[in-house]
Amino acid sequence: MSTETKKVAKVSEPLFSKKNRRLLSDPFNDNNPITVQVLGICSALAITVKVEPAIVMSLSVLFVLAMGNVVISLMRNIIPNRIRIIVQLVVVATLVIVVDQVLRAFAYDVSKQLSVFVGLIITNCIIMGRFEAFAMANKPWKAFLDGIGNAWGYAVILILVAVVREFLGTGGLMGIPIIPESWYIVNGGVYANNGFFLFPPMALIVVGVIIWIQRSKNRKLIED
Repeated sequence: MSTETKKVAKVSEPLFSKKNRRLLSDPFNDNNPITVQVLGICSALAITVKVEPAIVMSLSVLFVLAMGNVVISLMRNIIPNRIRIIVQLVVVATLVIVVDQVLRAFAYDVSKQLSVFVGLIITNCIIMGRFEAFAMANKPWKAFLDGIGNAWGYAVILILVAVVREFLGTGGLMGIPIIPESWYIVNGGVYANNGFFLFPPMALIVVGVIIWIQRSKNRKLIED
């Protein structure tokens, strides 16, 4: 096969080839940013008391990470090595400002709940880690898929922790009661909400349990 033919074959690689699909699937299991890479733990601690802010934070990170990966990938060959971290911070800060302004305009109540934590997306280790480890070394499409995959892997854990904490802490989800009133002790039942789940340390405990379950099921993740 000639050099030109090889180049054409390489260019015509399917958008969702097996390697590209793995960029989307790996962060859900073997390479989850929270449970395997142990990044983004601060978010799990800060905004998982309720499901609604956890969803909004997840979507915000999805936008920032996917778009940021693409921008960094497009610029990767023109960014001087000595200032690459500064450039990455400028890119992520710009995208976070966009997210913050959109939330203030269209979801002000949620924006108030998230407070300073939207701004702290700038320092989210997952985002900076993917910029440096992947976007700087790959083309835009792969960088985009990597951003989507890692953001959804992050979102799944974040929302799962929020579901556990809000349900056990308040007896409901998204502000909607799930446990019937007749089940509560004050009404003659046997159930009571566990207020401990609303305290920050419970977020780390829930994340720890998820990590334990995942690693017990996947022997490849157990360190020697």
